[in-house]
Amino acid sequence: MRRTGGGALVRSVQDQLAAVLAIARPVPALDVVLTDAAGCILATDIVVTEDVPSRPVATCDGYAVRAADVAGASSASPTVLPVVHDVWSAADEPFRLVPGQSVLVGSGVPMPIGADALVPVWATDRGGAKVRVSSPFGVGANVRAAGADVRAGDVALSAGTRLDARQLAFAASLGYARIRVHPAPRVVILPVGDELVQPGSSRPGVFDANGPSLRTAVQDTGAVAIQVAPVSDDQAALRDAIEDQLVRADLVITTGGLSEGSRDTLKDVLAPLGTVRFDHVAMIPGRNQGFGTLHAGIGSGPERPGDTIPVFSLPGHPVAAQISYEVFVRPALRAMAGYSEIYRPSVAAHASVGWRSPAGVRQFVPATLVGSPDEGYHVTPVGDPTRLDELSVAGLAGANALAVVAEGDTEVRFGDRVHCLVLEG
Repeated sequence: MRRTGGGALVRSVQDQLAAVLAIARPVPALDVVLTDAAGCILATDIVVTEDVPSRPVATCDGYAVRAADVAGASSASPTVLPVVHDVWSAADEPFRLVPGQSVLVGSGVPMPIGADALVPVWATDRGGAKVRVSSPFGVGANVRAAGADVRAGDVALSAGTRLDARQLAFAASLGYARIRVHPAPRVVILPVGDELVQPGSSRPGVFDANGPSLRTAVQDTGAVAIQVAPVSDDQAALRDAIEDQLVRADLVITTGGLSEGSRDTLKDVLAPLGTVRFDHVAMIPGRNQGFGTLHAGIGSGPERPGDTIPVFSLPGHPVAAQISYEVFVRPALRAMAGYSEIYRPSVAAHASVGWRSPAGVRQFVPATLVGSPDEGYHVTPVGDPTRLDELSVAGLAGANALAVVAEGDTEVRFGDRVHCLVLEG
């Protein structure tokens, strides 16, 4: 932490991120029906309650026998056994096999008690009253043993697992109808500024790019995005808009309103609603940042005593807002959703060109990344890295990575290895 010449506090990126993650606690876990858990993070281990399969089962259609009864079977001298029953449903009561007999069973059906091998139909004459077996089959042939998939007491799925179709199918196969998960965080996005208009509007003004971009970014993180139309700088209107959204938010993002002009009222509005600090962060772009918590009980909805809601106040410039989201908000949302891996993947790449970087500031340069793990990677800035504050949304749209230059490095030379955050898979 240091101060500028004007006395304003300057926080390092690392300090700001540490403060963010200190309060980005996972959303409280809920028991949900299995089909509502898709995309969520498992909050508690799923433990196997009984062996799967619980009894030995046939792996194909055939005749359940005792291996000893068909040990001498051959095409020249087949073994003939009476067929005393047929079982085609796993719901049927277990049937007990008497030595010297056979039972016709379907694939996936539990084996009769006493049977230790299955003769496939292709190795028989497919008899109904009695069957001719032309090959020997040893103990366990064409039988999946009890517990072959999982054993009772095993951890089937560990807490922290992201649940998709495969994991949910596994849980369903174990008989779980409900599971405990961290639900996806609900994120309210509030663009602030009298000059903003929604895309498609005929009213004069600046089209709001941050609302749609942050909504998409939040959804890509796996959270639930609630995008609000641009809000006026008027203090009463802004306060009402924020209070109205607190009842349905796990996290709030505002963009804009961070300048020092008389019409920039966000700081004054947020001050009585919680504990929010506004700092200069030693990064470019995205120097002006606000972060803290709001009291959840404010607003017209039911109070949650003692709860607080994280709030991020991001810059209004779309490039700075999106980069600030990547650096601070996305890791926080991943932590709140229960993920153990909260950061973007990163690679080291060789710089295709050189550029200067300001001292004491961490530089996040939108860039194009090309290459492969075998061939290595190369990174090229999008636009002029020395004028990031002027980079347009059009320039950012062509980037698939952020080249990160550390605070102590003032120059990147051609061929230097640069740490890059990968924005696209």
